[in-house]
Amino acid sequence: MLRRLYDATWGRLFALGYDRFQRRAEDAGMRDRRAEFLAQASGRCLEIGSGTGLNLDRWPQGVELVLSEPNPYMATRLRRKAGSGEVVEAPAERLPFPDGSFDTVAVTYVLCTVPEPAAALREIARVLKPGGRLLFLEHVRSPDPGLARWQDRLHGAWYLFGNGCHCNRDTFHAIQASPLEIERVERDEIPAAVPLVRPMLVGAARR
Repeated sequence: MLRRLYDATWGRLFALGYDRFQRRAEDAGMRDRRAEFLAQASGRCLEIGSGTGLNLDRWPQGVELVLSEPNPYMATRLRRKAGSGEVVEAPAERLPFPDGSFDTVAVTYVLCTVPEPAAALREIARVLKPGGRLLFLEHVRSPDPGLARWQDRLHGAWYLFGNGCHCNRDTFHAIQASPLEIERVERDEIPAAVPLVRPMLVGAARR
């Protein structure tokens, strides 16, 4: 009951304000970073947790793109931007696609929020073709012990504000423990972001 009330109130407002909330980081360089990150995509592609569609015009031309987003308020805004593009409302832990459906799966600021990251990564591995790749761009637990402690202290408040986002989630080790094999990984920072969610992990993993 409380979760439904939260989703219907703050969840709706969060979706409405998401693009504005991200604008400062986008203008400071994340827009170009998204394009660079997605340039590696090829073939039939799935974006999980597409949100309001900030990646839509960053995908390379020629890919066949499917978008998934479990939040109905985000999905409504996504459909407006996507036009005739395929949008599926589904959680990352239960993707409605056959095994081996995609050459590329991409996630951006998603593994911090999914309730069960291990289950989501197993599903990603399942829907990827043999040799297919997961591209990930995520804000993560800081490697700096001091900032990581602050992420732990402020996790509850951020979780409520961020619509279920875990600012202290150790996504690197979650991917490392998944059925996917990490090919490359780079630590960076989200420009102009608040320190709590500034540490960023960008990379690729292969089925």
